[in-house]
Amino acid sequence: MATAAELHIRHVNLARGFRGGERQTLLLIRALAERGVRQSLVCRHDSRLRVELADLDVAIIPADHLLAGHFAAPPADLVHAHEAKAVHWAYLQHRLRVTPYLLTRRVPQAVKDKRFNRLTYRSASRAVAISSVIEGHLRERAWCPVARIPSALAHLPSDPRRVAALRQRFQGRRIVGHIGALVDRHKGQRLLIEAARQLRKSHPEVLFLCLGRGEDEIALKRESADLDNLVWEGFHDNVGDYLQVMDLFAFPSRNEGLGSILLDVMDHGVPIVAAAVDGIPDLVLHDQSGWLVPAEDAPALATAIAALLDDPARGERLAQGARQRLNLFTPAAMAEAYLALYRQICLG
Repeated sequence: MATAAELHIRHVNLARGFRGGERQTLLLIRALAERGVRQSLVCRHDSRLRVELADLDVAIIPADHLLAGHFAAPPADLVHAHEAKAVHWAYLQHRLRVTPYLLTRRVPQAVKDKRFNRLTYRSASRAVAISSVIEGHLRERAWCPVARIPSALAHLPSDPRRVAALRQRFQGRRIVGHIGALVDRHKGQRLLIEAARQLRKSHPEVLFLCLGRGEDEIALKRESADLDNLVWEGFHDNVGDYLQVMDLFAFPSRNEGLGSILLDVMDHGVPIVAAAVDGIPDLVLHDQSGWLVPAEDAPALATAIAALLDDPARGERLAQGARQRLNLFTPAAMAEAYLALYRQICLG
């Protein structure tokens, strides 16, 4: 069997921003580097991944469009496409240089049955799903072999001084946190607004603290302007500091491939209330590692939040149960699973 160093993996991520998929790309590259895997990365010239990987021996191949970067030397043994545009790039690379590729599918919606999608998936050596719901959609299409490898936690650090400052700022309040792009059709922040409205009188000490930015930011702030128990904190890099001051984490997503932020919440020992939608139940086992509520149900969300805040022992039990599952979702576990798949594809 070939050693890890004998493989050259070319990752492709052409996303403009830096969200969950990009963080998972970063975590995987770092974990594979620790195992001696030769790697290169095709990304946009302004990708944050370039900065995040500056300390590693990973060749960066700039590509701001699908036709760029295809003849970079040396050629790779395998291309790993991490998002939709990357799949198209990998298909072109396959046609131009006969390089095999696999893709990671992170969104819970079924792949549209279009000619080009059929072509790019059927040409892939493997499609990797990050959750059971995505795996089910891919197997229904039956366009290529499918594997499931979940996302990994990031071990988000915290600074005791900044944590102390946040505790001082929110002294006397119980914090129900939320982290996610402010895109209600995806993350469901309007359900949080309604839950905050319902709990305003019965739990006056509770403060909903929401981190993130997005296209619905102005509308969400306008719709919640009358609430004094909800704060839109904006985007912050020091997420670990905020997790340390949260008493509970609310995640009422309307759709979610997996919800990898939940792994970092678990890593910081914060009890979770989340919607039972798409890939979330792969991480949050009801009444074992968190509390699940029906999707699109603000009253159920508010009731669950109140119940866990009123019963700290139950919250601690759920947090302990979550910690016991985290060894399944480490960067090391993800890297080993992908490395086995790379070897299988390249060596047969």
